[in-house]
Amino acid sequence: MSVFVDAGTKLVVQGITGRDGSFHARQMMEYGTHVVAGVTPGKGGQRFEDTVPVFNTVADAIQETGANTSVIYVPARFAADAMYEAADAGMELIVCVTEGVPVLEMTKVIPYLRERGTRLIGPNCPGAISPGRSKVGIIPGDICREGHIGVVSRSGTLTYEIIHQLSRRGFGQTSCIGIGGDPIIGTNFIDCLAAFEADSDTKAIVMIGEIGGTDEQNAAQYVTDHVTKPVVGFIAGQTAPPGRRMGHAGAIISGSSGTAAEKMAAFDKAGIAVMKRPADVVPLLEERI
Repeated sequence: MSVFVDAGTKLVVQGITGRDGSFHARQMMEYGTHVVAGVTPGKGGQRFEDTVPVFNTVADAIQETGANTSVIYVPARFAADAMYEAADAGMELIVCVTEGVPVLEMTKVIPYLRERGTRLIGPNCPGAISPGRSKVGIIPGDICREGHIGVVSRSGTLTYEIIHQLSRRGFGQTSCIGIGGDPIIGTNFIDCLAAFEADSDTKAIVMIGEIGGTDEQNAAQYVTDHVTKPVVGFIAGQTAPPGRRMGHAGAIISGSSGTAAEKMAAFDKAGIAVMKRPADVVPLLEERI
């Protein structure tokens, strides 16, 4: 089984004729993702790679292909409109890879999508992959292996590092979800933990957080209350100098609530095995599975 994306994913690429959209559309197609359509306003009627029809609107793409998932590679100034359009068309899942989407825009987008029953992953995220089934976004498919570990991460690059550590030691994944590092995102740690807990094929969960905010503490409490499977966690930014803004816009520390030490303490209290470095993930899993 898998979480959020699977063999039944029928994907629309919004921005498929642009530089990033075309590059990653090819990568997803080569991986085996069922890319059924692209959307670029004004370029309807074209074909991408001679096989994928391009439409002017998401509504047209859904009507003609039955698409259920969209991935967005449009510039930040157009990303909110792209999300609105996909939700209005009835899209079930949107993955927004675009970074730099204004926070004020996202305060409006999130409730709009929720009212329409559309799940959003991102923005500013690497997307999702269910190894051997479907890849939506930019996670490298060649480092992933089919297996029984669920991965959820706020950090894109560390997602790849953890997946690589798992795969090379024989720990394949059911699904890997990069939720994004912005202050306001569509799908959070708790959403993914709940999905992995409900997935019978997922035997353990790896959660990768970072300094800033309180999402990791909230997730730790959720693990205490609702998760029965082993969870291994990592917090990026453990050596960040005090008062220094690091990386993602979400990595903003308020008082002591967003520090690595506070988050790691919350993990430990919840029974989450805490990695000191990414290479610790496999030994900690081996102790618990």
